[in-house]
Amino acid sequence: MKQAEASTLSPRQSLAKWIYIFLIILILIPFDKLGLPSPFTPAVALFLGLVFALTLPMPCPKFNKKTSKYLLQASVVGLGFGMNVQESLKSGSEGMMFTIVSVIGVMCLGVLFGYWMHINRKTSYLISSGTAICGGSAIAAVGPVLKADGNEMAVSLGVIFILNAIALFIFPPLGKMFDMTQAQFGTWAAIAIHDTSSVVGAGEAYGPEAVQIATLIKLTRALWIIPLALVTMVIFRDKTSKISIPWFIFLFILAMIINTYCGLPVELSQAIVYIAKKGLVVTLFFIGASLSLATIKQVGVKPLLLAILLWIVIGVSSFFVVMATID
Repeated sequence: MKQAEASTLSPRQSLAKWIYIFLIILILIPFDKLGLPSPFTPAVALFLGLVFALTLPMPCPKFNKKTSKYLLQASVVGLGFGMNVQESLKSGSEGMMFTIVSVIGVMCLGVLFGYWMHINRKTSYLISSGTAICGGSAIAAVGPVLKADGNEMAVSLGVIFILNAIALFIFPPLGKMFDMTQAQFGTWAAIAIHDTSSVVGAGEAYGPEAVQIATLIKLTRALWIIPLALVTMVIFRDKTSKISIPWFIFLFILAMIINTYCGLPVELSQAIVYIAKKGLVVTLFFIGASLSLATIKQVGVKPLLLAILLWIVIGVSSFFVVMATID
């Protein structure tokens, strides 16, 4: 925080700032390296952030928002140093075809459901984009092309955020309940969970193979932002808007290539991956801390219902396809 901002904090905000800093430091402690079980899984970190957001004022919202965005990207790139290109492509290729079908299907269904439910056209389009591709990243990329206003963006991001947080808690137990293999769970999580952060977090909670497959398929899915933005320009007839390309995905691919072909020392690769995983856990705390009661109230029943319907469609259909086609 800047000095000027710090001097204007109320006693409650000052207390919130120190609790905020303390929780971040606590999450960063390498308990496992000290021979202790780490209490801070991705789900626990997200839960802590949610509790913080709903009980205390956010002392530095701009820092929290920017850091969560860039730390997530850096963490994903870091995970690439623990992956082998050939093995990852082989294990992730089985989910690619359904990814293509599901992206197009969810977009079409979302627009139709939104029309039937009399939801604002741009809001339903944004929710569909977030569900079909990669949650908040897709909404943030498509929103400017769509020329969505602040309320439409806030409602869409709020809906996706709520369901994304729920997914991190329920998907790993569901995978265990149905005795899914790591390959099955990783593919399912990448397709059915909205944001990259929760996809990677859920995969990490399930196992090392699951997180590799989930990350690869999710980032491949995120590349659909580019064609979706181009189609959006045509549908809404605006050729002046800029497309936000998720460049960090290409850095992730580069990290995999370096790890596979450049002969990095194993200790170095392991250290980078360890730091990346810690960064992901902190990212989920930041994401949880960004929620507010105002965001929840702003969402409304119809947009939330639309997002839930689309989530059920993609979650259930992808589950059956994955269980039938992947061992």
